[in-house]
Amino acid sequence: MTELPVRSRLVATALADAGVVGLVRELPDSARTAAEAAAALGVEVGAIANSLIFWADDAPLLVLTSGRHRVDTATLAATLGKAHVARATPDQVRTATGQAIGGVAPLGHPTPVETVVDVALEDYPQVWAAGGTPHTVFPTTFEELVRVTHGRPLVVGD
Repeated sequence: MTELPVRSRLVATALADAGVVGLVRELPDSARTAAEAAAALGVEVGAIANSLIFWADDAPLLVLTSGRHRVDTATLAATLGKAHVARATPDQVRTATGQAIGGVAPLGHPTPVETVVDVALEDYPQVWAAGGTPHTVFPTTFEELVRVTHGRPLVVGD
């Protein structure tokens, strides 16, 4: 674990603390986008759990969405009872997660972030999530993502 970048070691520790057996691994190529991650791992793009940070009523909201979906912010806001949901700025992402866009992990943040998990991820027996940097990922499942993030399973887009 010590050969991983610092941010990824924090994610690996959070995973271990949550009882997750999947290991964070570093890829030689970027996994900044769902398409890049899918190509690097040889999986369908839908099996990539994109970690997207939104700003919802002045607080961060992490949406773990299938790489095959776009988030419908209006529907998400209505479902969650939020007045406004919009993409976070890079500075907001870094402040909320301690990680940069393109490598945001589902956990390992300075403080817990309200989380929604796309139910479309349940279609895959294994999904891959970012490990804290654009070059690190870890294998997981829909059920495990919901458990370790205390996330709310929802339809997030089309």
